[in-house]
Amino acid sequence: MTRFDHSSGHCLKVDEASIYFEIAGNHEGKPLVLLHGGLGSMADFNGLLGKLPTEYRVIGIDFRGHGRSTLGSTPLTYQRFQADVEAVLAHLGMAACTVLGFSDGGIVAYRMAAQSPSKVQALVTLGAQWRLEPDDPAFSMLSGLTPEMWMEMFPDSVSYYNSINPSPDFHALVKAAVSLWTDTRSSGYPNESMARITAPMLIVRGDHDHFLSLAEVVELRKRVQGAHFLNVPFAGHEAHKDCPTLFLSAVMDFMERTRVLPEHV
Repeated sequence: MTRFDHSSGHCLKVDEASIYFEIAGNHEGKPLVLLHGGLGSMADFNGLLGKLPTEYRVIGIDFRGHGRSTLGSTPLTYQRFQADVEAVLAHLGMAACTVLGFSDGGIVAYRMAAQSPSKVQALVTLGAQWRLEPDDPAFSMLSGLTPEMWMEMFPDSVSYYNSINPSPDFHALVKAAVSLWTDTRSSGYPNESMARITAPMLIVRGDHDHFLSLAEVVELRKRVQGAHFLNVPFAGHEAHKDCPTLFLSAVMDFMERTRVLPEHV
């Protein structure tokens, strides 16, 4: 399969929610987990999926409330997303994997690598904040987002969500997402726990990313020993879509150099 189609996957009941996941590529290959961004789904990686080497077992997971996963009644937090992802990986019998996360997905990847070092053997993050202070310009942008604003900017993504989600309620999802993005408690951004990450890490940022500043990445690199950094020219927050060839080339080179992708267990 070269695309996530939201029809060939499986659902796992986690607490009161149904978490949807799909497996692509070589089902006996090296596990690579793809985690999408806020208000998106695994389908956002379809531009890359068909270009990944066939040796990988690629697992796409829709976060709670996104894609084909149901929202449930539990408040959305990055801690909750992390628990859902780890539940899927445990269900699949995966003791360790590499994680590629975009935006919210990268934040979840940070939390996993900081709190469960043995489970994440390498990670690639794109446009992912590691902290969010109230005076950060991104805070006001995220806290002020409304369903109407998103619908105007990304009407196709909202239509797609409405067509695949078992119980779509976009207004409720946006409200929950804003609470997630502005959560300054320990259930939110990893903050200083980033210093505990020991796995090889590649941090990717689009040069025109309005959510993740260059200064924040520079500060992050001081906290994570040996972290690699790629600033993608001519790209915004979605650098994997703006410059897919450059992004994928860097990711594959990183994985080859670190040689840490485990065989499926």
